[in-house]
Amino acid sequence: MSDYLSVSTLTKYLKLKFDRDPYLERIYLTGQVSNFRRRPTHQYFSLKDENAVIQATMWAGTFKKLGFELEEGMKINVVGRVQLYEPSGSYSIIIEKAEPDGIGALALQFEQLKKKLAEAGYFDERHKRQLPQFVKKIGVVTSPSGAVIRDIITTVSRRFPGVEILLFPTKVQGEGASQEVAANIAKANERDDLDLLIIGRGGGSIEDLWAFNEEIVVQAIFESRLPVISSVGHETDTTLADFMLPTVVQRLRQRLLSLRHL
Repeated sequence: MSDYLSVSTLTKYLKLKFDRDPYLERIYLTGQVSNFRRRPTHQYFSLKDENAVIQATMWAGTFKKLGFELEEGMKINVVGRVQLYEPSGSYSIIIEKAEPDGIGALALQFEQLKKKLAEAGYFDERHKRQLPQFVKKIGVVTSPSGAVIRDIITTVSRRFPGVEILLFPTKVQGEGASQEVAANIAKANERDDLDLLIIGRGGGSIEDLWAFNEEIVVQAIFESRLPVISSVGHETDTTLADFMLPTVVQRLRQRLLSLRHL
């Protein structure tokens, strides 16, 4: 019987091989998400292709930082390490990083959140604030040092002389920017001397404009009693904040963005 290994001995040996194989310490893998059911903390699912399947684990910290919503059937590219679990003799991949295959994570996150908000009614015309006929004072939520505030002041003073502008200095890019934008929208709504609110920043990449795609900003616009005009990016740029505007205001936004560059 000495020639026969126990199951435990064989499994320990294989685990040792797994743990010492440098190739398995960092694996780049592509596969389709299968058997995914969102859990409160850690996520357990499978990755598969036409011929094989591997179990996958994503710890809560990694999942929280993912930046997009995992969905059943989604094809993703992952980086992780392969390990063998002794009690069941099964192997799996511990995912350390993941991104959608064929589309950027931010682009996917944009579409997923847009769909979620649309289904919840956030973009319905009946919820949107119409522009007042006469405006005496405009609040502007933007950076005090950017070109946007200078462009807005120039445009408003040229086309609507006598209208006052009140600046709410705001971080418009990077960590904490969306929270500042939302907080200043709420702050502007505490005043009783404003007729209109403009939120804005200059053009840039999707990463640069991302603060205006955050749900917290959309929620702040939704709750605003003041009509809000989004003046974010260039004419070709679109953020989720723009979908909160009535159709007529969306046309005004395009006009405002074009005037900023005259």
